Amino acid sequence: MSYRRPPGLPIVDAMTPPVLVLLGPVARDEASGLSDDVRALLQAGRARVVVCDVGGLGPPGLAAVDLLARLQLAARRAGGRIRLRDPDPALRALLDLVGLRFEVEGQVEEREPALGVEEAVEPGDPAV
Repeated sequence: MSYRRPPGLPIVDAMTPPVLVLLGPVARDEASGLSDDVRALLQAGRARVVVCDVGGLGPPGLAAVDLLARLQLAARRAGGRIRLRDPDPALRALLDLVGLRFEVEGQVEEREPALGVEEAVEPGDPAV
């Protein structure tokens, strides 16, 4: 996996969560450095979420699952969480298989209507 940290502190907008791009293949010895990066991103800004772009991880495997579990644990210990961007369907299936649940960008949360969905209105209904 290759990741190059930009020099200095990250600039984080309070409304836009920071993004950590993960590129494959995943090496186990890089997990602690990436966990430190997640903690630093959460502590540097007001955001409570770090978006992990996993589109470049390559074929999913247990090393990717282990890395994501470690990053989620580091984020939880820092008072936040991670959100996945562009996960491979096989990676999502593997995460479900091992019992790990991650928030995914673009995924509708439970009990919330999908964006752009309008309810039908019957003629004669009072305006709300």
